[in-house]
Amino acid sequence: MQAWLSEHPLISYLFILGMTFYIFQNVFRPQRVKLPLLKAIFMYLTMIIGAGILLIMQIDRLPIIQCMAVAIVMMVMLRARQLYDKWKDKSTTAK
Repeated sequence: MQAWLSEHPLISYLFILGMTFYIFQNVFRPQRVKLPLLKAIFMYLTMIIGAGILLIMQIDRLPIIQCMAVAIVMMVMLRARQLYDKWKDKSTTAK
């Protein structure tokens, strides 16, 4: 898989960029606070440039996409645990 991702840089870049946006939205902006327009433009341009740097590391055979995928899986597991705890507390207080 690593070799295939290195041979297809556009697809790798899109994966990295999408995962970067997802991680930013769910980790660094959990309150969903709207940024002013210029700050938002600056943040997304910075992420686009950073994704390019991560693409270079991916092409050099570092498992950037796989590590970001593991981070996203861990975020989903945390969210599932939070929802389970919330459901469990609700069912406990209802009894």
